[in-house]
Amino acid sequence: MKNMDKIVLLQKNIEQAIKGKAEVVKMVIVTLLARGHLLLEDIPGVGKTTLAHSLARSLNSTFKRIQFTSDLLPSDIIGVSVYNQQKNEFEFKKGPIFSSIILADEINRTSPKTQSSLLEAMNECQVSVDNETYRLPEPFMVIATQNPMEYHGTFPLPESQLDRFMMRLSLGYPAEEDEKQILLSQRRVLPAQEIFPVLSSQEILELQMETERVAVDESLIDYLLSIVSATRTSELLGLGVSPRGSIFLYKTAKALAFIEGRNYCLPDDIKRLAPFVFSHRVIINARLESFGKRGEDAEKIIEEIVEGLPVPI
Repeated sequence: MKNMDKIVLLQKNIEQAIKGKAEVVKMVIVTLLARGHLLLEDIPGVGKTTLAHSLARSLNSTFKRIQFTSDLLPSDIIGVSVYNQQKNEFEFKKGPIFSSIILADEINRTSPKTQSSLLEAMNECQVSVDNETYRLPEPFMVIATQNPMEYHGTFPLPESQLDRFMMRLSLGYPAEEDEKQILLSQRRVLPAQEIFPVLSSQEILELQMETERVAVDESLIDYLLSIVSATRTSELLGLGVSPRGSIFLYKTAKALAFIEGRNYCLPDDIKRLAPFVFSHRVIINARLESFGKRGEDAEKIIEEIVEGLPVPI
């Protein structure tokens, strides 16, 4: 099967459960091929968990869902050393983090201590316990969800952790016709549970390696950096995009070009991705921020910055 056929098959498989959100599904696959992690931020009930579950079930790889709560401990995620009386030594019992796809559901409902247990895993694809380092399976992807409207009993993610997520996406309400299809498709079994694997872990790793071969002209790198620089000098923003954000936009631009059947990037790839990759990395000046709409406001500012810069020809 050709690479493009594999990607189309994966996208259509996910869209069996997620109706009318082709662009969002595409961006999820972009994040996967770029070896990144994803933050799904939206109101309850629009399909964040279903989207993550659908991606996981579409891949023939291990999947764990972790429900983040206020009493969750780092050892509940990473694992714990247990004394083995027969061997007279401690044995490490691996936690759910040792899976290819991790769904961190409602990640902002757990304490900062527990949130930080994901940092090493997300950044280096490994965890360290009792002076030992354990590699995580590949591919490895964390998909976290959170509700941006209700802050009672939550612990907002610090900037350092937000910066680890390659993209932040919102699904939004479905169109009326799509919602009608959702209602007509309701059965005893949840939509995501009817999805079967279409790609193996090895095939995903091969697609990720192919993605890295996509060419990016030096003029496009300069264009990308001009956007980054503009976020750091904008009067609308108190904090600009980090170098990690530059790297992530570079990688996602390659992945988007690859998904669309090209072995080279275009300026439109960078323009299209910038709001998704940058909006959660910046801090809006407090006097300009709308209550409860930080992400939405940030996306608009990033879009304005991009539109105000010349595009390389």
